[in-house]
Amino acid sequence: MSAHTHLYLVSAQATPNLTPALDPAVAPKRVLLLVSPDMRVRASWLESVLKPRGIRVERCEIRDAWDVEHVQQQVLALLEREQSLAAAGDIALNATGGTKPMSIAAYEVFRAADLPIFYIHPEHDRLIWMHPAGRPVVDLANRVKLDAFLQAHGARVQSAATEAIPESRRELTDWLVAQSHRLAQPLGTLNWLAMKSKGTLRSPALDGQQRRDMALGDLIGRCAGAGLLSVVGGQLRFPNEAARFYVNGGWLEEHVYVVFRELRREERRIQDLARSLELYRQDPRGAEVHNEIDVACLAENRLYLVECKTKAWKGGDGPGSEALYRLDALADLLGGLQGRAMLVSYLDLPAHVRRRAEDLRIQVCAGARLPELRGEISRWLP
Repeated sequence: MSAHTHLYLVSAQATPNLTPALDPAVAPKRVLLLVSPDMRVRASWLESVLKPRGIRVERCEIRDAWDVEHVQQQVLALLEREQSLAAAGDIALNATGGTKPMSIAAYEVFRAADLPIFYIHPEHDRLIWMHPAGRPVVDLANRVKLDAFLQAHGARVQSAATEAIPESRRELTDWLVAQSHRLAQPLGTLNWLAMKSKGTLRSPALDGQQRRDMALGDLIGRCAGAGLLSVVGGQLRFPNEAARFYVNGGWLEEHVYVVFRELRREERRIQDLARSLELYRQDPRGAEVHNEIDVACLAENRLYLVECKTKAWKGGDGPGSEALYRLDALADLLGGLQGRAMLVSYLDLPAHVRRRAEDLRIQVCAGARLPELRGEISRWLP
């Protein structure tokens, strides 16, 4: 029961306009965007997703998104123009977006004209018909992919990894998680050595204490057995940057990604998934800002971001809180009101970092709870 044309009210929340446009059950052939001056950039983001998918897009400019009478006049003029088209009357209003005055004004005009009106439920991902009465609720299909979702929110994906993880690395990662109670200190040392190897793929020479550390030796041996490094002349040598990145903490990102992949195979909630995302998003001035995301997934048309940390958390209100603020901001900028964020840490978090995460409604899985990550993610997803 789909209309040929949809009228969307452009706002800071792109998802309610994106999901019905890409669901085959209700997708329009043509979209009209009601756009206020401050939403022109966001309208262009939405256009950049819809047009390549064969949807014709037209803009209808309004002067003031808070003037009910002005918006009513503009929507009336729009409907009068539509009456001259072959598809007269075959238009539906998505009343979800825009300012409240925009939504109320457009609703009243469409209701007076006895034209269909729908609303996208933000929590349940459903299209609810507000007028006429009696139309069934539509559970929107999970057809949106990460690149399109992020593009509609002003971000351009430069690169992302989606391939399966080799079995040898999965076994090593499982061992690291299982041994978290005894490997915290040697893993910190190994992280530091790998960090110092960036660019050269050669670490500083191991000192006497490091050479005598049996747990560190066990850890280095396991990594060498997986082909991630070798020890030559008292130095760690990495075969490539990917191996160095893995040893420098990338293994936790891979572990989180593997857990998501396993859940995706067993359940239908997860519609798209990637790790190591490099993206550029537009700031309010139109400049591109670079961001990195460890793991991102779409589930029931909602964005979930995960930050992975293997480094020690320092005291004070420094790097720990900064990481949380960054994660919270990205979830909001790239996911809108329904965006969600999680912090996964190999080491336990200081009390002040946990409190800040709770204040920001960021899910946490850290330290001794890391082996329970699968259950944590499963409960976190919708």
